[in-house]
Amino acid sequence: MMMRKFWPLLMAGSVGAMSVQATPAQTYELLVGSYTAGSSEGIYRLKFDSRSGRFSGQPVLAAQTQNPSWLTVSKDQKRVYVVNENGPGQQDPVGRVSSYELNPQTFELTLINQVQSLGNEPTHSSSAKDERHLFIANYSVLEDPGGSLAVLPVDAEGKLSAPVQLSGHPASRVNPQRQASNHVHSVVSSPDGKYVFANDLGADRIFVYHYDPKANHELPLTPAEPSFVQLPPGSGPRHLLFSADGKHAWLTMEMSAQIAVFDYQDGKLTQRQLVDMAAGQPVSDKAGAALHASSDGKFLYVSNRGTANQLLVYSIDPRTAQLNEIQRRSVEGDHPREFSLDPSGNFLLVANQKSNEIVVLERDPKTGLLGKTTQKLAIDAPSDLKFLLRQ
Repeated sequence: MMMRKFWPLLMAGSVGAMSVQATPAQTYELLVGSYTAGSSEGIYRLKFDSRSGRFSGQPVLAAQTQNPSWLTVSKDQKRVYVVNENGPGQQDPVGRVSSYELNPQTFELTLINQVQSLGNEPTHSSSAKDERHLFIANYSVLEDPGGSLAVLPVDAEGKLSAPVQLSGHPASRVNPQRQASNHVHSVVSSPDGKYVFANDLGADRIFVYHYDPKANHELPLTPAEPSFVQLPPGSGPRHLLFSADGKHAWLTMEMSAQIAVFDYQDGKLTQRQLVDMAAGQPVSDKAGAALHASSDGKFLYVSNRGTANQLLVYSIDPRTAQLNEIQRRSVEGDHPREFSLDPSGNFLLVANQKSNEIVVLERDPKTGLLGKTTQKLAIDAPSDLKFLLRQ
């Protein structure tokens, strides 16, 4: 297959006057997951200059693989776990999970092994805190068989075993088109690693599990008490993020374009705030997606993939973690599936899946506000962005 050429385009789209803190020149490696129905061939690698806010050079194919839509990097950066979001009607109709060895100096990827996820369209993965298991969200577009949470053992060398647990949930059926069955969209662990939370778009619930591999390595998850968090009917929970201190969490709800703010303690999420991202707007504007907090814990960034195609910026109350909107910023593209703050904190990179580009925005670390666009880089169907730090 002939590789498509990618040409960087410099765009100037400022939103007010912005000041970016001066930092020493630093180049970071970036891994890019993608969908491969078009010209993309898999996972790409890029070099990003945190002084200029631009990529140096063109994307390099790091691993040829189908639909590597989500990347999970191990704590020591020696492994990268990849969901291959395959399903019926695609070139490969079987959902899979791949494990790669990552060279910490050259950042080259070498396949360790690949296993089936035992579900369709696996869309998200995360590691247990002890990194002995990988949690997979099998989304499953079709009603039959529906979505599931899969648990895969991981050995000391990063080799994956077949799933040892599969958990499904009853659908809410509030939306007859999108909630006729369950659709697990993401799975994350609590900060202490004792609990696992499965966010099910089709059920309007967060399902809570206790993680205890010492009690039973083959069946490490058991339902917690209470076993779920109820969310508004038809809201469609997507991604959950815990605060750095582990006392709070934020959840995006895709179908209602809302953010729920929770207090957290010992496996229990207590809702304190519900924020509308597209209040009074038509359904076409509502598609809440990714969320990430700044490293200082002062700001939360959330993408709305609806026709508005915006990033929303919120200041975070340091005591309650409740949100106050301070900015809405166009992503200057279509379908911001994921985004990432660069390690310097001076830029935010957006993966605009349907307009086939990564957009780089200036960010003021003091105010949290997003400023001008420093670059648009053409790359086919980007879906995830993961920065790496040289060891």
